[in-house]
Amino acid sequence: MEQVTRIPEQPVAHDYKSKEIERYRVENYPVRELPYTTQSICPECFLTDNVVHVIDATLYEEDGKVMYKKTCEKHGEFIDVYWGDVEMFKRAQQWWYKSVGLDNPRTETVDGCPNDCGQCPQHKSHTALALIDVTNRCNLRCPICFAVAAEGGTVYEPTPEEVLEMMKNLRRNLPVPAPALQFAGGEPTVSKHLPQYIRWAKELGFKHVQIASNGIRIGKSKEYLKELLDAGLSTVYMQFDGVTPDPYIVARGRNLLDVKKQAIQNARELGMESIVLVPTVVRGVNDDQVGKIIEFAVENRDVIRCVNFQPVSITGRIDYEARKKMRITIPDVIHLIEEQTGGKVPASEWYPVPAMMPVGRGLGLIKGTPELELSSHFACGMATFIYVNEDGSYEPITNLIDVDRFLQLFTDISNMFADHKRYARKRAKAKLAAGIRFIKRKGIMKDLLVAFLNRGDYESLAKLMRRVIMIGMMHFQDPFNFDLERVQHCDINYAVPDGRIVPFCTMNTIHRSRVEEKFSITIDEWRERHRPTQVEEDSISRPYGSE
Repeated sequence: MEQVTRIPEQPVAHDYKSKEIERYRVENYPVRELPYTTQSICPECFLTDNVVHVIDATLYEEDGKVMYKKTCEKHGEFIDVYWGDVEMFKRAQQWWYKSVGLDNPRTETVDGCPNDCGQCPQHKSHTALALIDVTNRCNLRCPICFAVAAEGGTVYEPTPEEVLEMMKNLRRNLPVPAPALQFAGGEPTVSKHLPQYIRWAKELGFKHVQIASNGIRIGKSKEYLKELLDAGLSTVYMQFDGVTPDPYIVARGRNLLDVKKQAIQNARELGMESIVLVPTVVRGVNDDQVGKIIEFAVENRDVIRCVNFQPVSITGRIDYEARKKMRITIPDVIHLIEEQTGGKVPASEWYPVPAMMPVGRGLGLIKGTPELELSSHFACGMATFIYVNEDGSYEPITNLIDVDRFLQLFTDISNMFADHKRYARKRAKAKLAAGIRFIKRKGIMKDLLVAFLNRGDYESLAKLMRRVIMIGMMHFQDPFNFDLERVQHCDINYAVPDGRIVPFCTMNTIHRSRVEEKFSITIDEWRERHRPTQVEEDSISRPYGSE
């Protein structure tokens, strides 16, 4: 294997004197009134015939909700809930910004979105979080899952050479090389190559490397977790559906709570401080536990940095009444969190993910190199932060910081550079220092934020983050609520072996089966070529809990 070196060798640099810098001006998308039209796909055409039939869809208000209606001339009308709170939808739009995008798309516009994914010139965001599926094998057999985990008799498992090339491809993105990488699957910990992949990722220049895991292997082996940490692992993005056994039995087929708790304890004993809990929220299964999951995170705040709720994506064929019973949207979960935490996480204190875009842009302009910009569609995700006090009580971070004015600060900084203002860097640093006035409460919060403002980088921000827990919400799309406008702004992207970089929701809704069919081999071929370890063989023939 060739020697792995950083890509790019030198950071991409801003040219403050060129006209190019003007594209870094922060501009909002206009807020649209309901109803309005976007584009979607016919779910029946796709689920029956694997045909991507693009059709118009209308977003409209009904009973305080944002509804989604589309009609296929062959299969009729489809209606679903798009967002469960129309007022939150309108407020979220106010924080949606135009993005710099990707300078070097990998495919051309031929058949149109979403068939040209790769990314094509129509794509409007660069990659914030990259994913690579290292295998479709898994040590579980969950009823709800994006991946097919080798049950179809074939294994999708890129070779180490292919994985390395996919990582290089992501780091070649311009103007922002993908800064963060998640190894996923299947279950990535059943690949014997995972430690090597993590080392390569760090050598290539990924600042943040994480794994999307069910937590079984790291819960069963502290030594294995240490091996991953020694390789450079930053975070475990761990499936976590509740604080009682029942949600696991329903969603995963067996009680996994104890092994997940042990994974957290193993991380604690190794000094790891970055586990993200990832609950898939299903109405009637675990929607009564969202508040308790947050309480669990607070109790384990020395290890847990974030809870990222994922309202369930309905991937199979299901009729309207069954969808209504199962469907839960971002605002629905946010309101449940407010209720179940006794108002300690208010629904009013959540922001759409792209609200943070000016922070990344402003920091990049100060440092002299383009930085990560969170530029997803406003309807893709929401987030808030809670600040944990010394006694374990917690409150929304908006009690401590004027978040609106803080975000405006970075908008102003970005626009000074974009407008070619004289002495922009000095003036920007002065503005950062003056940002202390947006802190409502003095004490340790002030000290940590001052360090961040003075240095203006993510390292000092990380120290601040140890006193807060992020509560996130990402609702991935399915054939029924699919919105191509969301796809075109997606900044969570998969690399695949043929050189394409595919938006998350089109990968898991449309392209996954096609990619896996193209690159899969039979289980017998895999065994012959790969010479599996016992852990790898067990993922095929003896999943966890079957012994």
